Amino acid sequence: MIPTMLLLGLALGKWPWIALAVAVSIWPLMLVASDAATFADGETLVGGAALAVVNAAIGVLVHQAFLRTWRRARHAHVGHVRA
Repeated sequence: MIPTMLLLGLALGKWPWIALAVAVSIWPLMLVASDAATFADGETLVGGAALAVVNAAIGVLVHQAFLRTWRRARHAHVGHVRA
């Protein structure tokens, strides 16, 4: 289930705060829906939400690194073109 949050971070990496908010709110619901936890397991849900944010943040960082690399490469390429 960790790849789910990594993919979420990659997909929503352009909007990092939205990605993290979705991760922290959706993951506990996914734990309850899959019978991995109940709403009575407060510590489990909070811990799961924290780990979901960490995993989504890793996906966001990869997305942001790709965007910055892409923009620099594109900018450097445009700078070498002479008219």
